[in-house]
Amino acid sequence: MQRLIIPLLAALSAAALSAAASAAAAGAAQPACAIRPAAEPALTRLRAALAHGRFVTYQPTALTVSDGRIVSADAASIRADLSVLRPRFDSLVTYDAIHGAEEIPAIAAALRFRALIIGVWNPLDEAELRAAGDAVRRYPDLVVGLSLGNELLFAARSDPGALGSLIARLHAQLPQAPLSVSEPFHIYYRETAAPLLGQLDFLLANVHPLFQPWFRDADDGTSAQFVANVVDELAAIHCGPILVKETGVPTAPASAGYSEARQASLYRLLRERLPATGGHAFAYFAAFDAPWRAYDALAAPGAPPGVHPEEAHWGLYDADREPKRAARELPPLTSPPSPP
Repeated sequence: MQRLIIPLLAALSAAALSAAASAAAAGAAQPACAIRPAAEPALTRLRAALAHGRFVTYQPTALTVSDGRIVSADAASIRADLSVLRPRFDSLVTYDAIHGAEEIPAIAAALRFRALIIGVWNPLDEAELRAAGDAVRRYPDLVVGLSLGNELLFAARSDPGALGSLIARLHAQLPQAPLSVSEPFHIYYRETAAPLLGQLDFLLANVHPLFQPWFRDADDGTSAQFVANVVDELAAIHCGPILVKETGVPTAPASAGYSEARQASLYRLLRERLPATGGHAFAYFAAFDAPWRAYDALAAPGAPPGVHPEEAHWGLYDADREPKRAARELPPLTSPPSPP
């Protein structure tokens, strides 16, 4: 999750484009993306899920991280999580392919989820890559893509060249799997990212109004329009499907201006300002509160040392799986699933 402030976007208006994105778009003759016939069936299912499904980012409630030590999730807890989510969500984005997440594809398939984007937290971990690849092969009607890392470029844990080499290798090994990386939106505007954009089958962007200098005093409509404008900017430089993986606001602490009402309001306006299509949509971030995140620096790349209480409260459901206002406002999905 990004914490970088982009001052030049502070004067956002409904029709404005940021200078950074405009420059990037002007410098590109055509929007870039990978064109790979072998991946087209999965991309077709991804586009259908964007247009007609409802995505949520998911980490198991039983997964915890403390001082870098990971407690893995168990299958029973994952099934309980996904059973709670399934009436309102039919599409998932995960962050990890191991530490219990190996169980997610089978359980999601049994519960009739329509789409799964598997996150690979550490794409240098061959065991995690194997687990993700196994899921691609075993669940071809469910898995619509792989996300390699989470904010690796932003946190300087990798570089475009290294990611590009990995993507080329995986394109050869898993030609049927659409591939992406997940970064704060401004990372994609960099000139050094242009070659990488041409290798990605789809785009996962984190777009957090919360980290803009105008956020605290802005109304929720401004925040929602900001996200919509960023998606327009990204579409000018990338020709594949675009999913906003992270956006929204936490529900606490109240002293920082966060509440269930504000979270629900922003999502309500996002549904209005960024209606889902086969080319773009947003995921609800995140499924469940995670109390451990307030104390774990790895949960928020780029965050300064210390406790960050807001990190514990991004869920649309609390840590006991009870729905918050934003979740309660979502009508149950129909069959076939209705748009978000």
